[in-house]
Amino acid sequence: MTSFFKQIKPLHFLAYTIGCAFYAFALIYVNIPNKLAEGGVTGITLIFRALFSIDPAITNIIFNIPILILGYLKLGKRQILTTFYCILILSFWLWFFQQVPLTINLSHDKLISALLAGLLIGLGLGLVFRFGSTTGGSDIIARIIEQKFGIAMGKSLFAIDAIVLAMSLVYLDFAEMMYTLIMSFVSSNVINFIQDGGYSAREFMIFSKFPTQIAEKIMKDIERGSTYIDIEGGYERKPGRAVYVVVDPSEVRQVREIINEIDPKAFVSIRVVSEQLGEGFTYLRKKRSIFGR
Repeated sequence: MTSFFKQIKPLHFLAYTIGCAFYAFALIYVNIPNKLAEGGVTGITLIFRALFSIDPAITNIIFNIPILILGYLKLGKRQILTTFYCILILSFWLWFFQQVPLTINLSHDKLISALLAGLLIGLGLGLVFRFGSTTGGSDIIARIIEQKFGIAMGKSLFAIDAIVLAMSLVYLDFAEMMYTLIMSFVSSNVINFIQDGGYSAREFMIFSKFPTQIAEKIMKDIERGSTYIDIEGGYERKPGRAVYVVVDPSEVRQVREIINEIDPKAFVSIRVVSEQLGEGFTYLRKKRSIFGR
């Protein structure tokens, strides 16, 4: 547990706090006044607010608690702990912004509202994702589905969001739903821009004098297997080994930190992988112990 918190820097929590603030600001001051829905668990909280006038700051915690417990049992504690923080701070911001009387004058323009909401939500979630966490809900469910059934996480997230948006038609009309889809399109692209690639994987080719130490630490800290590739330097003609590893976008920062810690002079090539097949991406990953990594 101690080693885990050493990996989380104050900057990470600052990013989570600011990111959740952007997200909550958009929901309270743009989405709700202009009848724009949202996907995932947050979308469900907006449905309960519209139908039963229940504060989304409360339902956000209530709906996420069982998902967090399930995620802890199935996925382990690493990302669940930072996700728990994001859920709490998001609920705080949702409560806080409801106490501040602020009206954003958009002249009742649905298109501008959708674009603004998409931009703010994308900025918020992009910050959270870039620093290796989530706001809970559908992301955890998608990871469990990937582990249990081998369905790619991006597909599960899309399906979950589509279902929640369809449910939102109970309080939105069709035109409002179309503007919500515009908002979702904008937010997803902003997230991809900030996170540099959305849900596609990242391919690392690492050229270092310490390939074994780097590969072993990646396996220990992130539980991602790697491959050694025999190489020969073009200048000195000396044989060596490169490390090849593919990880989730949320794990890129951790891999960079591992490489920098072991060999700051390592040459690293990072590429976006549009499709990934195999253990950890489409097949079952090794189950993690509840008490260990």
